[in-house]
Amino acid sequence: MQVLELFRDTVAHVPAYRSFLREQGVDPDAVTEPAQIPLMTKQDYHQRFDLPQRCRGGRLDAAAMVAVSSGSSGRPTVWPRTIADEAPVTARFAQVFLDGFQADRRSTLAVVCFALGNWVGGMYTVAACRQLPVTVAAPGNDIDEILRVVGELGGHFEQTVLLGYPPFVKNVIDAGVSRGVDWPSLRVKLVLAGEVFSEQWRDLVAARAGICDPETDIASLYGTADAGVLGNETPLSVRVRRFLSTRPEVAAKLFGESRLPTLVQYDPATRLFEPAPDGTLAFSADGTVPLVRYHIADDGGLIPRDDLVALCHEHGFDPGDGPDLPFVYVFGRSLFTVSFFGANVYPENVTVGLERPDISAWSTGRFVLSTVEDTDHDRHLSVVVELAPAAEATPERARIAAESIRAELIRLNSEFANYVPPGYQTPRVELRPADDPEFFPRGVKHRYTRR
Repeated sequence: MQVLELFRDTVAHVPAYRSFLREQGVDPDAVTEPAQIPLMTKQDYHQRFDLPQRCRGGRLDAAAMVAVSSGSSGRPTVWPRTIADEAPVTARFAQVFLDGFQADRRSTLAVVCFALGNWVGGMYTVAACRQLPVTVAAPGNDIDEILRVVGELGGHFEQTVLLGYPPFVKNVIDAGVSRGVDWPSLRVKLVLAGEVFSEQWRDLVAARAGICDPETDIASLYGTADAGVLGNETPLSVRVRRFLSTRPEVAAKLFGESRLPTLVQYDPATRLFEPAPDGTLAFSADGTVPLVRYHIADDGGLIPRDDLVALCHEHGFDPGDGPDLPFVYVFGRSLFTVSFFGANVYPENVTVGLERPDISAWSTGRFVLSTVEDTDHDRHLSVVVELAPAAEATPERARIAAESIRAELIRLNSEFANYVPPGYQTPRVELRPADDPEFFPRGVKHRYTRR
């Protein structure tokens, strides 16, 4: 993709973009290189100009469909799109299903477990999968209906692919195990999106679902409501990430943080990333609402493919072959961290502490991280953990979870280990029932932190 070409086309056809440039004091005729183009944000562009004015030709009625963002950092935003806009997203799904799962050679049932409706995950996924050589079922995020669909249809296909948010898909698999679903016989594959997960989590879910090769059979997507899927895991990216998970010192030097990000490959011909201020990301993408140097504000960075492969070789690991596409790594947004004694505490660090077999057996893996103040106005780290259905809350389980979280925070987060006094390093763990309405309400995207 040529950013200057997209810029000029957007100037010519999108009324709001011309107004935006005037407000920014930019003369489009004077722009000769991408760096002269101002970054656009949701706040200064999408929330300032009327929706039709942000569409090509100023026409909202040219869109075939609309999606709605989650609104996790503000009010929800509407994103119109046409059928043509879905082609780059379908290509990313095709890379997962065809290159990774060999769905063109194996009969495949794709079970969409994202919430349906206007939210982007479910309907966008259905639209993309319908362009692939698979059979699509869309029960949405209803576990009973998912297991009914899998039970009735899965045996008629050579493989079954579950697509959804990581913690929800794990809940589906766990519920299936408790109800006697023979997951290994269904040759399950997973397509996940929306959250960063650890390699321990990948192994845990693979074991429970009877997945033999987590490197090829579980793939994460990096996507947004703004432009659909931006990148996807490939077997190459998974192999690299799994190597880095065993070498935290190498990962920390590479990524600049103790937590392990999502690592995906992307196609710069349709989604062109660039580094933005403060270690965040921007990208450009054409569409019904063109995005020109759009500052998505996710924490992350870019790595050329050959550089990352060379780094692996330097440390004695051969990641093998894979697509000749660059890498983008994504932590998510710094909005979702908690500051404690000056240390940034990341949900990703806590997640690993809940993935020990003796803890994951009775918890769902979901939690809410926050700091709380006691009667003496001392602050403590709080972790509210969701119990698996029918699991019992006991003081011993809370103690085990707290000690495991503390151990992983010290191991993975050098800030935490050095900034937080030893007497405050063990979090206060509270165990809540599954689907607790205060902390884990059903039907909404889960937030792992509270401020």
